[in-house]
Amino acid sequence: MYELHPEILQELHKIEQEEQVRIFYACESGSRAWGFPSKDSDYDVRFIYVRQVDWYLSIFDKRDVIERPVSELLDINGWDLRKALNLFRKSNPPLLEWLQSPIPYYTKYSVAEQIRRISPLTFSPKSCMYHYLNMAKGNYRDYLQGEQVKIKKYFYVLRPILACGWIETYNTMPPIEFDRLVEALIPKGSELHAEIEKLLIRKKSGEELDYEPRLHPINDYLENRIAYFEQTALALRQSVSIVDEQLDQLFRKALKEVWG
Repeated sequence: MYELHPEILQELHKIEQEEQVRIFYACESGSRAWGFPSKDSDYDVRFIYVRQVDWYLSIFDKRDVIERPVSELLDINGWDLRKALNLFRKSNPPLLEWLQSPIPYYTKYSVAEQIRRISPLTFSPKSCMYHYLNMAKGNYRDYLQGEQVKIKKYFYVLRPILACGWIETYNTMPPIEFDRLVEALIPKGSELHAEIEKLLIRKKSGEELDYEPRLHPINDYLENRIAYFEQTALALRQSVSIVDEQLDQLFRKALKEVWG
């Protein structure tokens, strides 16, 4: 199903050997996971790894990411488990998205499932809504101003805005798949739904989506929603993480499980 799957696994095993780490989870994080890849979309692989115990027993800060731009078609980046857990306790949306990616490439050990199990306890609606809102505002400002716009960028504003809507409606982490967000939050039969569907069909078919006249129904919706969620986010309460001891225990158990 995923043409580069064998090559992705080969690169992950290569990283384990070169870096002396163990990878316990790897997934797709880009447009392929979101559900609207083009024919030439690259593969954005993200993974979480753990190093040997002695690496953590140091007074010095060390680099806790691994980055491998393998080719124009394949980009692989990973976070150390300690870094990932510190971001997890702050309700980091990219990490929470990785853990629910519909395209997992590699899973080993029980660590990823343990993290998923306690993720509701760390979810912060306010932090996550601000993450998606800022993403939407930045992309809208950079790509969708004027009468001629970079039309494929509509997806990179619609998706985070719909994620804000999901958080407001369901008070949970939004699904990563774009289709699920649209189905839950955009009324079928509406002009907006029809415009989004046409755009989605064009993008999936590989049609070139470069500069074209702006789509006023979508622009109007986005401007309205951005203004609305700026006020909504202000009113949300900031959640306080209550899982610090659990995360410490999870980290220690992971080291024992992986290295024995």
